[in-house]
Amino acid sequence: MKTNYILIDYENVQVKSLALLKGGHFRVKVFLGPTNTKLPIELVLAMQELGERAEYIVLEAHGRNALDFHIAYYLGVLSASEPDGFFHVISKDTGFDPLLQHLKTRKILSYRSASIEEMPCFTPISANVTLSNGHSIEDKVPTEIDNLVAVAVDDLIKRKASKPRTSKTLRSTIHAKLGKNVPSMLVDTVYDALVTRSYVKVDGEKVTYALPSA
Repeated sequence: MKTNYILIDYENVQVKSLALLKGGHFRVKVFLGPTNTKLPIELVLAMQELGERAEYIVLEAHGRNALDFHIAYYLGVLSASEPDGFFHVISKDTGFDPLLQHLKTRKILSYRSASIEEMPCFTPISANVTLSNGHSIEDKVPTEIDNLVAVAVDDLIKRKASKPRTSKTLRSTIHAKLGKNVPSMLVDTVYDALVTRSYVKVDGEKVTYALPSA
């Protein structure tokens, strides 16, 4: 199962609940500035409950954008050691976006959300995305990630022996099935869900399948 790293910019977003991150594939790092000396009890207890999967990273000195640079550093270290992970920055600071876009060009899944609840795996898809047949997602299926994954799985089952054999081709196949107007971030989310749910197994660039019976 793909590991999801959640890097929380606590100076920017004062997260309290980690209820959505109890799954074993989540790893949480809360970045605190020197002035973040009082934390809500709900957050403290939630971090304690996650045990070794949660960590506080505390800055020792003030500095302009110091916390942002620390998050960028950890993104680099983590993505280098586990390039197959999915990296989430929880912050309203759009200054992270160019860095995350660069990571995506290096085939590293990364995304910034303004809250944990708005992470791609927890939010519905915009209903005005157009599928390849001209229908909107709202017309074709409900706007849940699960249903888009189901569309991709159904398509792969129907392909039988002609399934994509590399991760690059699989992403292209998903994109073609959902429609070329679908943003690449959404394609990444569906691809990641296929891997996380063990429908797809990745070995380097090669992929194999464990799909349900047709």
